[in-house]
Amino acid sequence: MPSFNSSKFIEEAIQSVIAQTFTEWELLITDDCSSDNTVEIIKKYAAHDSRIKLFTLQKNAGAAAARNVSIKNASGRFIAFLDSDDIWLPQKLEKQLAFMSEKKSAFSFSAYNIIRENGEKTGKKINVPAQISYHKYLKNTIIGCLTVMIDREKTGDFRMPLIQSSHDMALWLLVMKRGFTAFGLNEPLASYRIVSNSNTAKKWKAAKNVWRVYRDFEHLSILYSAFCFAGYTVNAILKRI
Repeated sequence: MPSFNSSKFIEEAIQSVIAQTFTEWELLITDDCSSDNTVEIIKKYAAHDSRIKLFTLQKNAGAAAARNVSIKNASGRFIAFLDSDDIWLPQKLEKQLAFMSEKKSAFSFSAYNIIRENGEKTGKKINVPAQISYHKYLKNTIIGCLTVMIDREKTGDFRMPLIQSSHDMALWLLVMKRGFTAFGLNEPLASYRIVSNSNTAKKWKAAKNVWRVYRDFEHLSILYSAFCFAGYTVNAILKRI
């Protein structure tokens, strides 16, 4: 979990991990130079639960760098992701681990619910396909970061690419290029919070970031990038209907 001035929501995010029915977890939070009382909140929880560990960056470096510090210090075989304003449902880890065992999967993701900034349910659920591979994902960025779980014993070690945005998309592509298909569990296991100042709330900026991944990270041709972007646009619209 990366954190940056997250005092408004991070307690609810931490509590959703503590409430997991699967209890053999560690929560590694890396703070990216918050100027509010985020660090104090994290320290409060870490003092009462040794499974919660805090790391702090010396200078603001962005969410990808913060996530990488946590990944580097993780002792577990499975890596799961949660942003400081999102929530896991109580059986998230238990159900997803069972699903990955059943599918013999190294990379999984799930459906998720959409909640408003104040935590109210919208009744909106983002459904996911049974599986998705590299070329299909280029045209349908359906994988929610808050739902991903990766078995790094199978995939090998990894870090999030240090790009300006859409670093999670770039990582999923990186893992898929290693030959791993992402398996989708079409049951909501988490809740994504719509925050007014988030990048994804600004649809145009999100679209530009996807284009940058195509061209600057994946180095796709303009023609294939345009083809993938057309698919991305259609699927983004369908996702929000």
